[in-house]
Amino acid sequence: MSEIHRIRWTDGDTEHTVRWHSETGLPLPRRVVPADDRLGADAAHRLACEGTALLWQGDYHQARQLLRALGRRVDRKPPPAAAASPAAAFHLQRRAAGHRARVLGKLLVPLREDHTLDLRRAPDVRAACTEAYGPPRQGPSVVSLRELLGVIGAHQWRTKGVEIPAIGARIHPHYGVFSPVRGEYLDLVARAPLPAAAYDGTAFDVGTGTGVLAAVLAHREVQRVVATDSNPRALACAADNMRRLGLTRRVEITAGLFPRGRAALVVCNPPWLPAKPNSPLEQGVYDPKGAMLRAFLSGLSRHLLPGGEGWLIMSDLPEHLGLRAPDELRSAITSAGLHVTDRLDTHPRHHRPSDPTDPLHAARTAEITSLWRLRATE
Repeated sequence: MSEIHRIRWTDGDTEHTVRWHSETGLPLPRRVVPADDRLGADAAHRLACEGTALLWQGDYHQARQLLRALGRRVDRKPPPAAAASPAAAFHLQRRAAGHRARVLGKLLVPLREDHTLDLRRAPDVRAACTEAYGPPRQGPSVVSLRELLGVIGAHQWRTKGVEIPAIGARIHPHYGVFSPVRGEYLDLVARAPLPAAAYDGTAFDVGTGTGVLAAVLAHREVQRVVATDSNPRALACAADNMRRLGLTRRVEITAGLFPRGRAALVVCNPPWLPAKPNSPLEQGVYDPKGAMLRAFLSGLSRHLLPGGEGWLIMSDLPEHLGLRAPDELRSAITSAGLHVTDRLDTHPRHHRPSDPTDPLHAARTAEITSLWRLRATE
């Protein structure tokens, strides 16, 4: 956060001013009141819905219980009437998720200058906060408990890692970097036929994130991979994973969209949903107006060697949700001076298609993930 914001509250006759910190883009609370174990869930829910932030000063485990209780009260709201279209259902769900995040984000907790959580029976969150927020340097702060739990969870994922069968090793996602939990697209990259020149040449991994696709390509004996990203967190994460995997000599990490030069293979797995993210942490999933997808397609032919291929990994969920016209992707490919030589398809393996209560159940059931093999049109 480049600009320092401060929240203010009064406890008795004493006025307090402390730095406000949010990595998820929560707005600065305008009204803050102290809260502890005596505050009931109904009263807390009413205050949070009115826009009042609750600065917790009691027991850590009681705070977590209150957060769960707030979640139940938000979810108790009667579901909206059936949407007229899949796109309307998607936007209603996004709006509900945004409301839920705003309400639950009103429960705040204090951090000391060294990132110690200043509550009774609190766990040691210093390592998790340092990974997400950077070294302590600006005094005490106040954060959303919901966001802090996300920071703790990200620390656990980073420590444990995600098993990637395609490389026979683990990838360790950092806070704010999309975790490679959708294994079906990794399988596509692991089995797609490589262009012959890629074995002895260079491949680009555009929008590398954790670096997982760069690692898959290196595991397939591609001699050199240049991986790019515009997110500083992703660049640090990918570099960390290449060190863990012993691939620093074969995989170069650099900032931007396309690296300089041309390659025999250019791979990209852009965010799949052309919609606005609700927070910076959702940018790995949501791509407003398909901006990254179009930037990749428009620049691909200029970065391919003669006979080289571009691999675009995409889900067709936006088509099933009515967020993208059925022929829009193919039209964008053609308009970029590219043609499709092949397409490898697979079905998602996550749990959501099996949940009939999901308002987007029909679209998720029909979803297909594809690897589009593209070449420049002669």
